Amino acid sequence: AIFVVLMLVTPAIPQDEDYHDFADQRDLFLGIPNTLNVLSNIPFLFVGLAGLILCHYKNYFRLCSQGELWSWTLFYAGVTAVGVGSSYYHLYPNDATLVWDRLPMTIAFTSIVAIFIIERVDDRAGTKSLAPLVIAGALSILYWSFFDDLRPYAVIQFVPCIVIPVMAIVIPPMYTHSSYWLWAAGFYLLAKVEEAADKPIYRWTHDIVSGHTLKHLCAAMVPVFLTLMLAKRTIEPDRVSLLQMWKISWRERS
Repeated sequence: AIFVVLMLVTPAIPQDEDYHDFADQRDLFLGIPNTLNVLSNIPFLFVGLAGLILCHYKNYFRLCSQGELWSWTLFYAGVTAVGVGSSYYHLYPNDATLVWDRLPMTIAFTSIVAIFIIERVDDRAGTKSLAPLVIAGALSILYWSFFDDLRPYAVIQFVPCIVIPVMAIVIPPMYTHSSYWLWAAGFYLLAKVEEAADKPIYRWTHDIVSGHTLKHLCAAMVPVFLTLMLAKRTIEPDRVSLLQMWKISWRERS
């Protein structure tokens, strides 16, 4: 419904060619162009690979269903691919290489939505939604690539940024350590602010580091926090939402 309304009432959003004009374009060493923007993607690779291994090593994360396992596997595969695809893009920044930056991100975004449906709504429904969500994400990239229109991609990227924190607060969780979702969302929001302030941050730091480099590092903290959450959490016996917990805490203090 959101997609249909968006396509009907808004004009096409073309890719701004200035997007590729990053503040920090230095070749610092080893002949790597845009060195820091390339190398700052390495954390995605390490965290993604670690998550993939832990998902399948003796059920380290204690996942309760095949749907969870498939969804988290796709999430970590997407994170790992971001490390490769974003590095490739920043070596040669243009619309063609940007596809390989954005495609893995949509896999990660859509997998997270399926995970939330599995954990907070219904396991069966969430598992069934995984493939359609991932396909929809991939199609949004193809649509942008062929028609130079970012509207579907914008829905895929930004709707989860609103829906997931709200669901994390309002809907009772299946597992403990639910607050880690909010830490992850906070770091992603900070990453988007740094991305928008790429050139001002580069000026403020006296050409030491750009906002886009910091964006990569902050965005990599999202899978870090989610990995910590998976390692620490257990089944939530009371299934009390964060909102309810905050209300109880507020009453006790009053």
